This record gives sequence, structure tokens and C-alpha cells, in this order.
Amino acid sequence: MKTLIVYYSYSGNTKRLAEALSEKEGADIAEIKDVKRPAKLKVYTAGILASIRGKAWRIEPPEADLTGYERIVLMSPVWASNPTPQINAVLELLPEGRTVAVRMISKSGKSECAERLEAAAKAGNWTLEDVEDVKAG
Repeated sequence: MKTLIVYYSYSGNTKRLAEALSEKEGADIAEIKDVKRPAKLKVYTAGILASIRGKAWRIEPPEADLTGYERIVLMSPVWASNPTPQINAVLELLPEGRTVAVRMISKSGKSECAERLEAAAKAGNWTLEDVEDVKAG
């Protein structure tokens, strides 16, 4: 099954883990980039609020054609126990019929977003393989 790892990384932790997973699985990799990178203050205010509300922020078009992959692994930092607004934007772009795995990266290794991602899978008509919380080292 052809796999693409799609990640957003603000501080670099998720990028490092995404690159390691890509190498381990032999998967292609694509970074999600902000149209305009938010300042730290915006991340801690508007970013966290957007995450809690499940809102998306504007992102650059993904570096890879998502339709060319059967399995997509999304990797996101945890902001207020939720995916980032950038990953919320990717959720809106996922093609139907794909298998999606999610890796939520945090210092605690805990998030509370499985239910939200299950709802997104149902709405987007894709299969949620799993949601895994990963502790950033």
C-alpha cells in the first residue's frame, strides 16, 4: 500500500519524528506549511482556540498529490489536546476512500482528539486506521 506521511511542525519535534517514520516505513513525506507562519503569541492564543474549535487555517497546497496514495499518515503537534488548525485544513483535503492513520505528538504523549478524528473520518468518507499519541523525546 503506497503511503504518504503528511505533517505539520511548529517547533521541529513533529518534523523529526515524521522523517524517522518515513525512513522506517519507506513512505513518502510532505510537510504542511502555513501561508503565513504564526508568531508564538498567535499560536498560544488564536491557534489554541482554533484547535479547540476544530477550525482550519490557510495552508500552502500540499507538496504531494494526496490522490496518489492509498494510506495517509497525518502527524500533528497537540495544541490544547487537539490537532493544529493546519492539520484541520488537511483533514478537509483528504480524498474519499483512503485509509488514514494519525499520530499526535506532545510532551506528555496524551491528547483527547480520537473522537473528533473519528467524526472527521465519517464526514470525509475515509477509514481511520488508528489514532496514536506519541511522546516527543
